[in-house]
Amino acid sequence: MQMQVQNSLTARSRLAKNMRLLRARDGLSQEALADLVGLHRTYIGSLERCERNVSLDNIEIIAQALGVDITEILADKLVIGKSAL
Repeated sequence: MQMQVQNSLTARSRLAKNMRLLRARDGLSQEALADLVGLHRTYIGSLERCERNVSLDNIEIIAQALGVDITEILADKLVIGKSAL
């Protein structure tokens, strides 16, 4: 028996949305986040525009820099403070 999971966004779209929200929360530019994680600023921008596939290693590094668990940065509903976004 197959189970179908339907999310409103693709994993790539959820990652992009959550990266932008978490960066904004922390007051970080794409360049500042890139510096924190040791990646190029254009790579961060391309992730946020859903233009690239990203490795699990890089997702984990980005999540750690933004102070969240890897599962949170991929979540359909990101909880910041007391509100789900």
